[in-house]
Amino acid sequence: MSVIKVGTCSWADRTLLRSGWYPREVNTPAGRLGYYAGRFGLVEVDTSYHAIPAPETTQGWVDATPDGFTFNVKAFSLFTGHPTPVATLPADLRPTGGSDRIRRRDLPRPAYDELWRRFHAALAPVAAADRLGAVLLQFPPWLARGDAARRRIAELADRCRPARVAVELRHGSWFDGPAAVETLAFLRAHELTNCGVDMPQDHAESVPPILVATADLAMVRMHGHSADWDGGSKEDRFRYAYADRELRCWAQLLTELAEQADELHVLFNNCCAGQAQRDAEKLAGLLTVPVPS
Repeated sequence: MSVIKVGTCSWADRTLLRSGWYPREVNTPAGRLGYYAGRFGLVEVDTSYHAIPAPETTQGWVDATPDGFTFNVKAFSLFTGHPTPVATLPADLRPTGGSDRIRRRDLPRPAYDELWRRFHAALAPVAAADRLGAVLLQFPPWLARGDAARRRIAELADRCRPARVAVELRHGSWFDGPAAVETLAFLRAHELTNCGVDMPQDHAESVPPILVATADLAMVRMHGHSADWDGGSKEDRFRYAYADRELRCWAQLLTELAEQADELHVLFNNCCAGQAQRDAEKLAGLLTVPVPS
């Protein structure tokens, strides 16, 4: 029987801290992570997308969580082709002059290789404690399907090894009609997890929720269906509460997906004032996921 883990894409965003989800006496970073880990067995690390954490920081995550807890870690933005603020790079690797945002091509190869070395150094304490679920490669919405893009994905996946790798594709061309079969075959051939998403449809960035396992780990990220997906603030884009009927439907779909893989990770990304935590708790109950002891 597959292992199912349910969690959220943050444990310390500002709206969550203000929401009252954490008891007043739980007021330190380690205390909050420990409290969270007492209710969920999984979390996604988003801060690693914005800056590579220090190994001392990731060791602190390990120290605050019990055996069996799992961290999925999002890859640094520069790796996946997003324009990245120069200020988020380690000071000794920042290029001088030019724009305040850079892409991979703007960084000398030795500096780029060193960034990867430091990313792996950050993962090391989590992996050593058997708490690393997967590295998430979340690609930008402009990465269209094609041979060059497939080579790029395969190269980055190799850079992430020996960690398991999940891929979230956000350009519709990957899943347009017959292309979906080819995309899933590509992911399967490289032992990459297809990260399915639940999100608003009929938008420029929309991709369908492809619930097919392509590796031993299956993954779904729940973005919600905010009416403000286009044009709203980041908080507005993810301000959404899943109705009970939606969660019951998802419980059935996820149970079927879990049968295709050894492990299934479900992560709520509607991180707005504790809503992700509330929805994750409801879904975990429907899936009879045990509360960590």
